[in-house]
Amino acid sequence: MAINLKPHAFAGNPLRSKTPKAEDPFAPIPALETLKTQLLDSTTEHHVSPPTFKVLPFRKGRPLASSNGGVGDLVPNWNLGWISLADCKDYLANSGVQLNGDSLVYLGSRPEDDVVYWAIDVSDEGGLVTEFATKQLSFVEVRTLMVATDWADSVAMGELAIAGHARALLEWHSISRFCGHCGEKMVPIEAGSRKQCSNELCKKKVYPRVDPVVIMLIIDRENDCALLSKQSRFVPRMWSCLAGFIEPGESLEEAVRRETWEETGIEVGEVVYHSSQPWPVGPSSMPCQLMVGFHAYAKSLEINVDKEELEDAQWHNREDVKKALTFAEYQKAQRTAAVKVEQMCKGVEKGQNLAADFNVESGELATMFVPGPFAIAHHLISSWVYQDSFNGVEAHLKLPRSGSMSSL
Repeated sequence: MAINLKPHAFAGNPLRSKTPKAEDPFAPIPALETLKTQLLDSTTEHHVSPPTFKVLPFRKGRPLASSNGGVGDLVPNWNLGWISLADCKDYLANSGVQLNGDSLVYLGSRPEDDVVYWAIDVSDEGGLVTEFATKQLSFVEVRTLMVATDWADSVAMGELAIAGHARALLEWHSISRFCGHCGEKMVPIEAGSRKQCSNELCKKKVYPRVDPVVIMLIIDRENDCALLSKQSRFVPRMWSCLAGFIEPGESLEEAVRRETWEETGIEVGEVVYHSSQPWPVGPSSMPCQLMVGFHAYAKSLEINVDKEELEDAQWHNREDVKKALTFAEYQKAQRTAAVKVEQMCKGVEKGQNLAADFNVESGELATMFVPGPFAIAHHLISSWVYQDSFNGVEAHLKLPRSGSMSSL
């Protein structure tokens, strides 16, 4: 049975918790109509009935963010840089751009505060970087925000989920500019949740797609070991789970077995579902990935690594993996990233190594560590390590939370 006590990073988006009914003023189409009305009449905003609107600008996949700064030993907290619709209109007007409803993508709503939230890509408006900087706002990589987030803070995790969802939608819009059927321009419809071909003879609709990725911890039951791998892009001494894309006509379980065999030469038998995680921080060409996590049990043990896919793969016993979880300084990584965000927002960013070495108490380098708790790999590994005791898992998950700089 899967052990998953809390939503993974990028899940649990508070703006997507409940879809409004079509006639609800907070639903995408009615909200867009109200938004267009406000854009046409600048005097309307001050006396219209709810909902009101907030906009999150993005530049090259990076959301606008602010930081409240840390006091004493407190770690700085970051926040998304929401601006009002009127301010968004003014900022763009100063750059010679007229804001229209098609530029904005609907993210969702919180009816309890009478607000509908939108995202906008301002990558072509370079002057906005300097203008936002004067207000101590900066465009920050979602990965950096991910590491800088306190995993135990549900509000902060909600903000991260919103940022991930918005980035995925905007990147999808960026790579879906032309119709794959006739080649004509695609235009956004239904508040940016769909796109449709502008060719009257075609009018083909496309929807945001999700690219499923299997990620699996391969387990040797007899010897109580787990198979971990490393790639050349990983930071030194970091090991993780195997992962791979699903091919057409293939089940999830088949993908787990095929990828494991192709990359390591290990034959897999039983495959057990663990949990899944939205992953909007992959390459821009695949902005909406879904990591589907499994525990899989080996039928063979001899490793034959595909060097084109992996740098190495090795069996590790439970005690060594447990030490890797214990030694990795995830809290240190979170503090470093949070300070980096604060410096960026203040315009005094300094060069820092967010993938700093992980040390044991003696000061020596830890022989290995695994990804931080923002990656599903962390939870696949930790739930295996502590599988004999539910309380053990719960205790482990209460450790100070932050992520390593790895993606998986």
